[in-house]
Amino acid sequence: MKIGVLAMQGAYREHLKILSSLGVDTIDVRYEEDIDDIDGLIIPGGESTTMGKLIKALGLFDKLKTRIEDNMPVWGTCAGMILLAKNIVNEDYNHLAVMDINVVRNAYGRQLGSFETKAPVKDIGEDIDMVFIRAPYIESVGKNVEVLSTVDGNIVAAQEENMLVTSFHPELTDDFRLHKYFINIVAKSINDINCIVAL
Repeated sequence: MKIGVLAMQGAYREHLKILSSLGVDTIDVRYEEDIDDIDGLIIPGGESTTMGKLIKALGLFDKLKTRIEDNMPVWGTCAGMILLAKNIVNEDYNHLAVMDINVVRNAYGRQLGSFETKAPVKDIGEDIDMVFIRAPYIESVGKNVEVLSTVDGNIVAAQEENMLVTSFHPELTDDFRLHKYFINIVAKSINDINCIVAL
């Protein structure tokens, strides 16, 4: 099993470090051919508009979208959530547009900037450490999307089949349960029971 992390900008190194510490073969994804070599992908936080432009400029867009639509597991954190969303509220554009969610960009805005909290995430555990940095949240979801967590009434984690999204940054904490959860999604997608890990 090999999990890639989109390495355009943002906190991709932190994701790679955690995956490696959990014994997962990893690769930083920068080129179209890298997408052929992975079983799952993490799209990290960063600046969503810049990342969206880069995946097109560097020729990754079509293959990335196709592989996700063909059920390759993908996890978008913060900006990654925005890239996966079919609709960005109050904007006339989208990016990969593969997940049936309506996302509000910079929902917590400059006033709060960033904050930390703990909240339960369905099927993962209680008191999950959550770091929000000018984060988006999900305003609404389609009928096949499962809400995994809310904070102050806002949806901050959800899953639709092979696609997982979080508003927050698990890679900036010492709580690796979400990474383990995603590893298990990838392992099950390729029927590799030897790679299943305990949460």
